[in-house]
Amino acid sequence: MVRYVYDFHEGGRDMADLLGGKGANLAEMARLGLPVPPGFIVSTDACRAFLATGAEPDGMSEDVSRHLSALEAASGRTVGQPDDPLLLSVRSGARFSMPGMMETVLDIGLNDDSVLGLAKVSGSERFAWDSYRRLVQMFGSTVMGVDSALFERAMTALKTIRGVPDDVHLEASDLAELVDVYKNLIHDETGQDFSQSPAEQVRRAILAVFQSWNGERARLYRRREHIPDDLGTAVTVQRMVFGNLGADSGSGVAFTRDPATGRTGPYGDYLPNAQGEDVVAGIRNTVPLTDLERLDPGSYRQLRDHMRTLERHYRDLCDIEFTIERGTLWMLQTRVGKRTAAASFAIAAELIDEGLVTPDEALARVSGDGLAHLMFPSFDASATGEALAHGIPASPGAAVGAAVFDSAEAVRRAAAGEKVVLVRQETTPDDLPGMIAAQAVLTSRGGKTSHAAVVARGMGKVCVCGAEELTVDTEARRFTTRDGTVVEEGTVLSVDGSAGAVYPGAAPLVDSPVMRYLEAGVWLEQSDWVVGPVARVLKQADDIRRLEVRANADTPEDAARARRFGAQGVGLCRTEHMFLGERRKLVEEMILARSDTERDRALAALLPLQRQDFIGILEAMDRLPVTIRLLDPPLHEFLPDHTELAVRIASAEAHGDLPDPHDVELLEAVNRMHEENPMLGLRGVRLGLVIPGLVAMQVRAIAEAVVERTRAGGAPEAEIMVPLVGAVEELRIEREEVERVLAEVSEETGVPVHCPVGTMIELPRAALTAGRIAEEAEFFSFGTNDLTQTTWGFSRDDVEAAFFSAYLDKGIFATSPFETIDRDGVGRLVEIAVAEGRAARPGLKIGVCGEHGGDPESVHFFHDAGLDYVSCSPFRVPIARLEAGRAALPGTEVSDSR
Repeated sequence: MVRYVYDFHEGGRDMADLLGGKGANLAEMARLGLPVPPGFIVSTDACRAFLATGAEPDGMSEDVSRHLSALEAASGRTVGQPDDPLLLSVRSGARFSMPGMMETVLDIGLNDDSVLGLAKVSGSERFAWDSYRRLVQMFGSTVMGVDSALFERAMTALKTIRGVPDDVHLEASDLAELVDVYKNLIHDETGQDFSQSPAEQVRRAILAVFQSWNGERARLYRRREHIPDDLGTAVTVQRMVFGNLGADSGSGVAFTRDPATGRTGPYGDYLPNAQGEDVVAGIRNTVPLTDLERLDPGSYRQLRDHMRTLERHYRDLCDIEFTIERGTLWMLQTRVGKRTAAASFAIAAELIDEGLVTPDEALARVSGDGLAHLMFPSFDASATGEALAHGIPASPGAAVGAAVFDSAEAVRRAAAGEKVVLVRQETTPDDLPGMIAAQAVLTSRGGKTSHAAVVARGMGKVCVCGAEELTVDTEARRFTTRDGTVVEEGTVLSVDGSAGAVYPGAAPLVDSPVMRYLEAGVWLEQSDWVVGPVARVLKQADDIRRLEVRANADTPEDAARARRFGAQGVGLCRTEHMFLGERRKLVEEMILARSDTERDRALAALLPLQRQDFIGILEAMDRLPVTIRLLDPPLHEFLPDHTELAVRIASAEAHGDLPDPHDVELLEAVNRMHEENPMLGLRGVRLGLVIPGLVAMQVRAIAEAVVERTRAGGAPEAEIMVPLVGAVEELRIEREEVERVLAEVSEETGVPVHCPVGTMIELPRAALTAGRIAEEAEFFSFGTNDLTQTTWGFSRDDVEAAFFSAYLDKGIFATSPFETIDRDGVGRLVEIAVAEGRAARPGLKIGVCGEHGGDPESVHFFHDAGLDYVSCSPFRVPIARLEAGRAALPGTEVSDSR
């Protein structure tokens, strides 16, 4: 029989796949001898079996009963006994942290009888009824499906009647009354009574946690964080400890380092006389963790000792939840803590200095996405003016957007292209879609460990929490500042997550220190706490990576910037971009030419312009390879729009005028060149094969640029790339033309010109016949944008708006195949082409120049596939450098980063 339940002493942190992150880490703390309330874990195997069939797996109920009996025997109490009941918590715990996305039920074991025994043994009638109230509310919403807002309204109504600001001021009799109200709500909404059976409470709570794995917010979170849907969650069943027993009790969240900056020292929130969910919910404002030293010196010293033990054991920032029950400290959870991008780099560097990790391990703990976040701008402090309010800087960065007051409005406006700031009293897991859509999150309640703060930091969203100066009225869709200023929905705000400030209007933004460092190519700010660690980690990545990183650059300015960012050449120079603007007229003349003479004249006019462009790029990348792609797009793209031309001609005729003859000629050309699917029509290598002189002009411009740079003392390394090849015969014919022109220029100038000739692999047929194509190609470069389109049968310009959101929702793919390489389909073609290409031509140079070249996850794939380089936009070069280094680390995946 399959085993489904494990005691804490049977587990450890290396069993997270089976016991979930929470359960595995609780077991690890127990093994370290830390004070952990006893309990057991229902495994992810049980969850997956339940989700597959909709029924409890055979043997699970018996397993749970045995472990519950053992827990009762060890505690000397039973669940639900009337005089001194053992109370339990039932919590979710997936392999990867999903804060607030699944369900928890506390105080299980209370009923109408045992609540009286709890009141007697605890000496606090109020505590007993408050615990019972919490159970009925959680069980009603989580297990029985009652809208949680109904319970909140009942609580609010009672507080209003009693004239108290929060639930702490309600008396025991008030809470007893509220329990009855809650039970009546459950019966009215479900037709069922709240269960008085502790065993039934345990069973149904476990199954409810299993079901929450497929809840809407959990699925949305997994999709955003790229967490597989088939992992399931474990369930931790644990003896309750109580932080709401009076002034000598409380709950808190602690970090061994500041998760926003990475600075060492005790950091976190504490809430006296409160349970743990009160801390993260932001219902009451917390005090800094350091205040605990004054409130309870003994517990504070123990906590600091345990924090040091955990950080040295895990060799990383630890996130810890704890409760103090009448002066006794209990450790309820630990995990490797989420942190901001800046903190991830700072902590990685500090842990190297402290001897806890190696430089390679530090590199594995940062990510390209994090580096991209640090390249974001911040506000110009001299131009922000007077702040509307200040709060807690929960997640750094700067963002501007229109204020919105609920998640649905944030999603609606963002979908319409508007940037928004989500403003709430406090966020809940149900606000996740709005948090994803918003540029920033602003709350009037909560601390750095509230739901808003934790989720925003994990997503890299700007966040300011606990802005108590604001009175947020979500129903009226506005907030009021302390001085009476009213801010209505739609008002533009600037949110500074680093300083914890909110400003009216759109404040000007400035580049980050990291961007200035990357732009300059040297370390300008020796004392900067972010730049220094970034520089160290990037150097480590450069030292160990195998993949070269080139840039896609079409101008000398782009090429120079890419080189400053660390690019080792240009992997894609698109010559068609040089034909735009005023030069478009010359392309029109070539298209409209009625004779070879007219066409040659137009090409001759284009040649010096192209040559000068190439000279500038080759100079910027002197001594580094520059891969120049011959003209690729269909020629109709250089002509005016068909509708625009037809309207101009029809308008002239309607006014009795003769239409412009040039417009008539252009319309005839547009009609003549019309294609039903131009991206699969006359483009790429096909253009060079059917338009005489086009390839010769471009190759001559390249060759003459090489000659000029050589004569100027440079060392140009131009490479010529033929696009959209599907058959080796196409490449053979075009290569002969290329080599003929190169030989002509060499003979004319007396300067030897050798430019390797290669091709883009961007059609499935090219990938499947790569062995034959390699006989003619000196290098391959995968054009993964077109390869993805032609493999999937997608037209990128159409499908992303038409149905990609539905495909993502239905789990057909976890992310757009245009953002991250499709390993199974497109990736398989890449692997085939690499293997067959190198079998035919050993040592064949192979790279990628599609947008995937700068995507962190795709970079890891290209490393594994054996490519020599990736090429991406200049601003993604540092990200690709970092991920290329991480890809070289054994066993490191993108998801390994903190």
